[in-house]
Amino acid sequence: MPSIRIELLIHAPAEVIFDLARSIDIHAKSTAQTRERPIAGRTSGLIELGETVTWEAIHFGIKQKLTAKITEMARPSYFVDEQVRGAFKNFKHTHEFVPIEGGTRMIDTFIYTSPMGVLGKLADKWFLEAYMRDFLLQRNLYIKSAAEEAVRQI
Repeated sequence: MPSIRIELLIHAPAEVIFDLARSIDIHAKSTAQTRERPIAGRTSGLIELGETVTWEAIHFGIKQKLTAKITEMARPSYFVDEQVRGAFKNFKHTHEFVPIEGGTRMIDTFIYTSPMGVLGKLADKWFLEAYMRDFLLQRNLYIKSAAEEAVRQI
C-alpha cells in the first residue's frame, strides 16, 4: 500500500490554506492539466464534513470518475477525504495544516491501494506512485501560490 507524503512551508495562515485546500473551485483550477471537473455532489465552494464530490478527469488518456467524501474535519488543523467510488481499490487523503513561525506547514499524506492485485502493485512501482506524487505536488504548489498571493493582497 503506497504512501505519499508531501510537506510544504507556506507563508500564510492555516485558516487561509485550509479553505483553499477544500475549495472545489481551486481544486479544479489546480488540476487543469487533467481537465478535472466536479460533476456531482458538492460542485463549487468549500466542501464540508460529510459531503461528497464526484470528479471527472482524464488520466493516462482515459476519462475517469472518482467520488470522495470528507470523513474527518477540524478547522483549520486538518481534514480527510476518502474514496467512495473510483479507480483505486481505496484511498485515504489527509491534509494537515500546522502553524509555525512565518507561516504554516502543509502536510499532505495520500495512502492508497491500487486495483488488480499484483498488476496494480507493478503499476505502482513502474509509474503510478510517481505519477500521483507529481500530481499532488503540482496541486499543492498551486495552493501555496494562491495562499501566498492572497496574503500579499491584504
